[in-house]
Amino acid sequence: MPTQHEEDEAKIRQQIDRIVEGIRAKDLEGLKQLYATDVVSFDVEPPLQHVGIEAKLKNWRNVFTFFQDVTYEVRDLTLTVDENVAFGHCFGRLSGTLKNGTATSGMWVRATFCFRNIDGNWLIVHDQASVPFDIRSGKGVTDLKP
Repeated sequence: MPTQHEEDEAKIRQQIDRIVEGIRAKDLEGLKQLYATDVVSFDVEPPLQHVGIEAKLKNWRNVFTFFQDVTYEVRDLTLTVDENVAFGHCFGRLSGTLKNGTATSGMWVRATFCFRNIDGNWLIVHDQASVPFDIRSGKGVTDLKP
């Protein structure tokens, strides 16, 4: 019999899988179900923070306008789970075919997810995607692989 901790971790892994599926399907309504209404997102595009579910969905909507077909890959997901909060980190990569027909393998980013158990549902209350940067040039380094 799985412990509550094991059940919660499995539910959170399912939420990450739903992100992957939602991106592939360009399913904004499905993605919306994964985030708390007051989510704070530190995404790769400006501004420094995106606050609230509508701001987060706008980011996904922007991604979907550039891609004809899109996939999201997650590698090396590590989770820490408590009764009411959990966090995880992994590497993520958007790739696919752009609207102009160009195939792109995308770039790997460092991703962090923070979850809160809200009324029995593990929802993302914070996420962050980032790339390392070269301190000498001040430019992001986008060609690294996990």
